[in-house]
Amino acid sequence: MATKIKSHSFHIPVMGTGFTIDSPIKVAQYGISSVISLVDDILIEKMREFYSKNIDEPFQEISTKIDDYRAKRITAYLNLVNKIVEDKFEELKNSIKDSGVAFDKYMQMLPNMSEIKKKFHEFTSQSYTKQDLLDWAHKHLVPGSIDVNIMTKLDKVNYKNKEELPSMFNDAHAALRGYANSDLESSIIFSAGMNPRLYSYIAEFDDFYPDKNGYIKKKIVIKVSDYRSAMIQGKFLAKKGLWVSEYRIESGLNCGGHAFATDGLLMGPILKEFKENKEVLINSTYSVLADALAEKGRTVPDLPLPLKVTTQGGVGTAEEHEFLLTEYEVDSVGWGTPFLLVPEASTVDKDTLKQLAEAKEKDLYLSGISPLGVPFNTLKGNTQDEIKLQKIAKGRPGSSCPKQFLVSNKEFTDQAICTASRQYQRIKIKEVEAANLPPEQHKETMDKLLDKSCICVGLGTAAMKVANFETNGEGVSVCPGPNLAYFSSIVSLQHMVGHIYGQAKVALSAHRPNMFMKELSMYITHLREKMEAVTEATTDRQLKNLAEFHANLMDGIAYYQELAEKMKDQAAESAKKIMDSIHDLKEELLALQPEPVVALL
Repeated sequence: MATKIKSHSFHIPVMGTGFTIDSPIKVAQYGISSVISLVDDILIEKMREFYSKNIDEPFQEISTKIDDYRAKRITAYLNLVNKIVEDKFEELKNSIKDSGVAFDKYMQMLPNMSEIKKKFHEFTSQSYTKQDLLDWAHKHLVPGSIDVNIMTKLDKVNYKNKEELPSMFNDAHAALRGYANSDLESSIIFSAGMNPRLYSYIAEFDDFYPDKNGYIKKKIVIKVSDYRSAMIQGKFLAKKGLWVSEYRIESGLNCGGHAFATDGLLMGPILKEFKENKEVLINSTYSVLADALAEKGRTVPDLPLPLKVTTQGGVGTAEEHEFLLTEYEVDSVGWGTPFLLVPEASTVDKDTLKQLAEAKEKDLYLSGISPLGVPFNTLKGNTQDEIKLQKIAKGRPGSSCPKQFLVSNKEFTDQAICTASRQYQRIKIKEVEAANLPPEQHKETMDKLLDKSCICVGLGTAAMKVANFETNGEGVSVCPGPNLAYFSSIVSLQHMVGHIYGQAKVALSAHRPNMFMKELSMYITHLREKMEAVTEATTDRQLKNLAEFHANLMDGIAYYQELAEKMKDQAAESAKKIMDSIHDLKEELLALQPEPVVALL
């Protein structure tokens, strides 16, 4: 199957469970790829109802009483999204027959150097009819990919009549099956670490296997924190006969949502390692893949398969975008948080949209609100947290836990429950009170406990509000990255895309740091917090980890100092921002050397 040229050099990553739940319906017709979260099948079913009615499509609810309802809900919604996108894309091309407005918008948003735009200019330099143009559009234009995301950690065991169901009915397994059974020709993105049992389950679906020419209908994308992780996960899947088509490198601390910090390994050096070792990664995993496919009696592609490397995290200017593409030869750059301010691309209710547009650095912070126990980027004053505080004030802390997607704790129960739930917090509070802790320790323990928020409901509330569904008084949780502080206006899709390519400009705060320096600053803060937590009970191994963390950051600083010199000609603004801040950040890091850690360096 011939591969058409992709339209854009950016993609819109998954944002929460609801903010990109219908993004493909909004942007795919313009060739822009985006990602739907498969966590919340309750929200997914409501959005299927909304869009079915929107296009006069018959809707029949998939009840929780139906066997395998979670997978079936996901399949039904993805098929509906696919149908709507296909119809919209055909309408866009066919607009050529009339005003051509939709077609013109597609072409105008393309970067000036795109292959499609070049071919278009070649075509229009000669005489042509409307039919010729329509034929050209059918041949060359492509819609954006309708990709999906599964957080591998969210693989809750499910029960029926109090009996534990087989692992294929776990949350992530069912979501995978829902995607595998859909009509989509796209990618599934696995994030939050390796889940061997889930990865092994992929091998049961034919759509994930390559044909003789290397074509794969449903491609596997893995979010990784470093090259070593890519090699491990790539070979694990290759042994199953499965090819990882893309490794997506995400800044551990400079992205929205959950923050999976590395041990001080920074984005620039990680991307450099991928660039230098990409061919090794391809060839080493292909040899494993070929053996596995042959052993299974499946088709073995004649040549190593294509492999993309993409990245995302804190990108905010056309210069940064272009630098990532050219310096590290990545295939696409993710722009997430800025698109929260683009109603044509994401789904955010009006009140939250206003909060986001007005947010400053002080309003965005790395919180402890996630029940998963992983740091979570959030916005101060979000309405779900306000509701949480009201419950605490009334002496009824905790959520009723209506969705139960983040249940993971078995401290007090045989079946996992959520640490943000009323059930867990009631028991835990009694335990803390009975412990008679010193006042300061008691306060710290209670603050951490009560900080947990029902984000699995909160992250979907905005979409419910926009679709005019009843939200039962639930608030909105929101997960912007720190980059949002520097964007302060609600903009159109065309304006934001123009900003990405340097064809237009969205106003940014003058003091916005370079994306690499922002990440470095956040990692130094993260290290300081770790060092402040050192006590006499801290083990030598933990101290050694701190020393390695510190050393990795120092290596990163040395790399960025060299990079800034190299960038002067091709990315002058970024080079200046790096040089302006790198000295102070280095001094700040050098000051973080308590004696127990220095001894282990």
